Amino acid sequence: MEYKNQIEYKVYGRYALFTDPLTKTGGEKFTYQIPTYQALKGITESIYWKPTFIWVIDSVRIMNTIQTESKGMRPIKYSGGNDLASYTYLKDVEYHVKAHFEWNENRPELQADRNEDKHYQIAKRMIERGGRRDIFLGTRECQGYVEPCRFKDDMGAYDNTDLSFGVIMLHGITYPDEVYKKEEKDHMTIRLWNAQMRQGVINFPRPEECTMFRDGGKLEMKKFGDNNFSGLKEFEGGE
Repeated sequence: MEYKNQIEYKVYGRYALFTDPLTKTGGEKFTYQIPTYQALKGITESIYWKPTFIWVIDSVRIMNTIQTESKGMRPIKYSGGNDLASYTYLKDVEYHVKAHFEWNENRPELQADRNEDKHYQIAKRMIERGGRRDIFLGTRECQGYVEPCRFKDDMGAYDNTDLSFGVIMLHGITYPDEVYKKEEKDHMTIRLWNAQMRQGVINFPRPEECTMFRDGGKLEMKKFGDNNFSGLKEFEGGE
């Protein structure tokens, strides 16, 4: 489906590490074969984001052959000192991403900031500049780079391939300020799904369409107001 405020970009890097957040606390780490919805949402938010809206990831196109590389790492232990662990990364990755934004109905106090064309034009300029914040491919040690593209441009490694990844994997995390259902209010919900690739493209279900969940516990929504949110005034001097 096409949206009026839809953006398209490519993100690439030497390494990527897309994991279940529950495995990030230590020990061995093994990447998913593909980026999660949440990782792509985080990349898109690093390009441009305001609490006024929510980015929805529509599709990702896998451009390079999926290959991995293991490295011996010495992560810092919480108790002090270092440990020895094996991290398995994706290597030489490139993805074409299609996303659009929707107003965050959980934040009625920010209605005055709902200027669709303004946010859309800023997002496009930020893609051309490589993002407003640093881009990471799943974890901080995996630097990523963003450039404008057309989603269907160039040849992809899996353009004629259908794949089922065969495991229940992380889709994303619903935070209290992005809930779609009343029962999710004041909770963090972890969404799961079974990823399918068709002709090199993975079409993501919307967050509220996911049918598998884990409760991430209670969490309060952060409040925004004049004291901590500048809204569109931030860009009045030109960007």
